[in-house]
Amino acid sequence: MKSLASPPCLRLTPTTSHHLPSRQSSSASYPRDVYSVIKSNSLSFSSSPSGFASRLSVEKELRLQTAAVRHVTGSLIRGEGLRFAIVVARFNEVVTKLLLEGAIETFNKYSVREEDIEVIWVPGSFEIGVVAQNLGKSGKFHAVLCIGAVIRGDTTHYDAVANSAASGVLSAGINSGVPCIFGVLTCEDMDQALNRSGGKAGNKGAETALTALEMASLFEHHLK
Repeated sequence: MKSLASPPCLRLTPTTSHHLPSRQSSSASYPRDVYSVIKSNSLSFSSSPSGFASRLSVEKELRLQTAAVRHVTGSLIRGEGLRFAIVVARFNEVVTKLLLEGAIETFNKYSVREEDIEVIWVPGSFEIGVVAQNLGKSGKFHAVLCIGAVIRGDTTHYDAVANSAASGVLSAGINSGVPCIFGVLTCEDMDQALNRSGGKAGNKGAETALTALEMASLFEHHLK
């Protein structure tokens, strides 16, 4: 029987004696280190059209053009002329009233006029989404705040309401094209809720108002 010949092996011969950069190179010089690896690679890259990319094109790809990047953000100091709707759940009113007060006080601090704020009460957090979507589509408001409080009980009702409230607010913003800000507390007990509505954990209603201001400014001044 004829013996099977071993397939020919491809041998790569180093073209230079340079070594890879040390692992201790600083992260700030990463592009230069990568370029030095390409420059001292053990393989010879062809610059012909049918070969690999030329060293010049690789160098251009590694160059970061950070100076051309445009950063856009909403402003917290341009609240004049912006209109806001606040949808508030009446359920757990002892908490939601405090959240509403925090939101309105924040708007006053940032020069939002009281006549540019409209408060709409709904029975509970489950009903917030559909009302927020309707307000967003009306074209009268630059952002809609959604305020409520869901507190865990002895049944799984908490999970159903909390999940539905979150998805409802998200859908309202997507479907209306107007920022709908989630300000629904989901807490284990009443103490947690009160701590987050003006207690030691701050007021989430005020935080919701700040988010609404920034998003309304972003849409009005940059994303139209």
